Amino acid sequence: MSYQTLYMTEMEDIITITFNRSERRNALTPQMIDELIATLESLADRNSGVLILTGRGPAFCAGLDLEHLQSLLKNTTLQHNVDAERIALLLRRLYDLPLPTIAAVNGHAIAGGMGLATVCDFTLAVPEAKFGYTEARIGFIPAIVSTFLTLQVGEKDARDLLLTARLITAEEAQHLGLVNEVVRDSGLMERAVRLARLLLKNSPESLRATKQLLSAHMKERLDRQLKAAVEMNTNARSTEDFREGVSAFLERRTPDWPSRKRSKIPVHH
Repeated sequence: MSYQTLYMTEMEDIITITFNRSERRNALTPQMIDELIATLESLADRNSGVLILTGRGPAFCAGLDLEHLQSLLKNTTLQHNVDAERIALLLRRLYDLPLPTIAAVNGHAIAGGMGLATVCDFTLAVPEAKFGYTEARIGFIPAIVSTFLTLQVGEKDARDLLLTARLITAEEAQHLGLVNEVVRDSGLMERAVRLARLLLKNSPESLRATKQLLSAHMKERLDRQLKAAVEMNTNARSTEDFREGVSAFLERRTPDWPSRKRSKIPVHH
């Protein structure tokens, strides 16, 4: 299988997918998302193996690509819906993959990139990596990624990350349970491979059945929540705040939120 945005290798039943858009901080485009979905679907029928996700260059994945973000301003509601469903499908395919998955987070993992990093079964990160659901900064709603976040942390911590849109360190991410281990030297991939080899010592049939069992436990909840999340994601892309937030982000200025202007109540003296 040939890819333009990914680089895939396999050795000793360890499959490594490297996000290959380092010049754009491995930001997600529709093509990259489609290639990731196709890769995950091609691996779903394998009887054994471990998948490692990592990024080329200084970033793991910086969320949606800026050019794609700009193009969203011209999209129809149907196009917004298709785009939202694509992101939901990607995270669901990764979550449900029967093979064990390891994210080797080599740098910042932002928005959808943080979703990819933390949906994996194991998340390893370098100390310099930052994580964040920054959607509210551009008038967007982290609806789809929040579905998976609330599976992993308590509601109080989820509200903190989603509402403040702040960046957190790898150490804080580990404290919250979003990162399994902070690899404090240059051996991130070596550590990921050692973990993969440990997993490969176990029964492939048992690993596959265990992952399918865990996915089955969450199926009804994810089906319901992701359907609502896609609808909310679609609606958010049509708001004035989203248009202003994206424009301000691309123009490197502070957004002037239309919804804040509407909410102001005149004071009568």
